[in-house]
Amino acid sequence: MSVGRLENEWAILQQQFDSYEKYSLLIKLINIGLLSAAYFSNAMGLMIMFLLLVVWGQDAIWKTFQSRIENRLLIIEQFIVKGADEEGYQYNSQYQKNSFSGFALIVEYARQAIRPTVAFPHAVLLFIMFVDFFYSIKRHCIASQVGHSKLI
Repeated sequence: MSVGRLENEWAILQQQFDSYEKYSLLIKLINIGLLSAAYFSNAMGLMIMFLLLVVWGQDAIWKTFQSRIENRLLIIEQFIVKGADEEGYQYNSQYQKNSFSGFALIVEYARQAIRPTVAFPHAVLLFIMFVDFFYSIKRHCIASQVGHSKLI
């Protein structure tokens, strides 16, 4: 096998790998927009929290797909450096050998979700939402105490 085919596969996969980064950033920006719209329209609630979690999960799934490309890229790079005689264009064959299914796939999604590059900004957005929720409870309690004292 000529190294040229491996180099070509590497170039194609590297371009895809980089493209996944762009779309992961877009997913994060969507989550920021979602929370901002909910905040400014005074619609913060449980449904928004679930939507934030769903978008975070989607980002984790997206990054799991990207990690599959990364695994193949690392193998190709080793073959190129060693000048090994390896067939090119084996992405799907390689994936099937190491693919997850069922509960293991869900665990892999969770692993991706807690990686710092994935968790940011999703975890921060959820934290902001919780802070807003607790402050709104505090404001409500203070307002009800003030309203109650006016009646007395």
